[in-house]
Amino acid sequence: MTESLYPVFRVLIVDDEPAWLDSLSLSLERIAGITNVDTCSDSRKVEKILAQGETGLVILDLTMPYMSGQTLLEYISENYPMIKVVVITGLNQLETAVECMKLGAYDYFVKTEGEQRLSMGILSAIQMIELQMENAEMSSRLMEDRLINPSAFSGIQSRSKQMRSIFQYMESVAQTSQPILITGESGVGKEIAAKAIHSLTGKQSEMISVNVAGLDDHMFSDTLFGHIKGAYTGAAGPRSGLLEKANGSTLFLDEIGDMNSSSQVKLLRVLNNGEYFPLGSDIPQFSNAKIVVATNQNLQEKISQGLFRKDLYYRLQTHRVHIPPLRERKEDIPLLLDHFIEEAAKDLQRNMPRVSPDVIPFLQDYSFPGNIRELRSMVYDAVAKCCGSVLKIQSFTKGPDLKATEKSAPSLSETVSDSENLFRGISHLPTLDETVKMLLNEALNRTGKNQSSAAKILGLSQSALNKRLKKMNEME
Repeated sequence: MTESLYPVFRVLIVDDEPAWLDSLSLSLERIAGITNVDTCSDSRKVEKILAQGETGLVILDLTMPYMSGQTLLEYISENYPMIKVVVITGLNQLETAVECMKLGAYDYFVKTEGEQRLSMGILSAIQMIELQMENAEMSSRLMEDRLINPSAFSGIQSRSKQMRSIFQYMESVAQTSQPILITGESGVGKEIAAKAIHSLTGKQSEMISVNVAGLDDHMFSDTLFGHIKGAYTGAAGPRSGLLEKANGSTLFLDEIGDMNSSSQVKLLRVLNNGEYFPLGSDIPQFSNAKIVVATNQNLQEKISQGLFRKDLYYRLQTHRVHIPPLRERKEDIPLLLDHFIEEAAKDLQRNMPRVSPDVIPFLQDYSFPGNIRELRSMVYDAVAKCCGSVLKIQSFTKGPDLKATEKSAPSLSETVSDSENLFRGISHLPTLDETVKMLLNEALNRTGKNQSSAAKILGLSQSALNKRLKKMNEME
């Protein structure tokens, strides 16, 4: 299976020394995970290559036959201002470097500086280009209100405008090399959002996921970085870590707010330059995995408590996706309800029941502290115990705020037989108006003030209930 190239645009290296071209290409792949590289040893061919429109970064030697690097730099700055140019030359001259920067070069390096510094400098230029592309793409999508890859969000049931804006942002940032932080309350679907981001990256391999909560520093290092043979007692052979397995893919770290301080330092190193050390090894390894993390905690509060590193927080804040709670997007409840009923009926091998008209407004009045996860559990429970073909309010028994449950007070028909009188034994009978008022208030209390549901219980139309409530308020 062919892995996607990084970055999405072409990096063109121009130098008249074929050996140097091969050496730098290998270093970029090994150290910085840069694989979308093309080389050119004849400066006269550069114009034709740039005309193809796939190049985002040019790495340019200054001293070359035919067309000098300076001439090419001037040409690129004038004709392709969006292409960044990094100058790499054997001349360590300050005046030359200053002149190149004036002509539009993004950075300047001397070949003797070492492959690590060269590779990381070029990676920095790529990340700057990615940010510019991301900003331009985000502005375009927000103005046009469009999604390029709606299929990536098939696992997220939503018709909310707020969520649509979040989807557009996710599309804009998914393909950058920067980490993405997903925040939101428990149960809002942060892992599903991470899967959508992975899908948007275009990477063919599966996303690698791990919940880091409860991992001590040793387990965190062994899980992410792996170990070499003999690294510790019981390490009979080498073991690949998740960073290696996620190379060229996406690594999702859930509950990062619970990481200990030592693990936070190691994660920060990976985020800064992709570098890590397997347990027992002093040879650095590199991973170009896309890092996506999630937490339901307030990281700023944890910083103030000294439990989370500020530098790691700001590194993760480069791209932040906040998933709002279900109570802030109640227009999604009907869509989610249908989705979970269909899913539950299939899993439980039941016929798919219809939904009573009063169920949706009833659920929309509930706060859902457990968010989408709680709604899904409620639906599964309701479908499992549904005896007929219609799901009614009484089928939804979970949630302390839901008044109509199977464990509620018995109905009038269950407590009073036809031969009994409800008011027998009461010395002072309430007036008819008082009785109606008590009955209306009780129905409203049982349905969480939902007039549609209250009218259903009382056997009235909603308009008739509204008239009675209006009359009751006028009498007060």
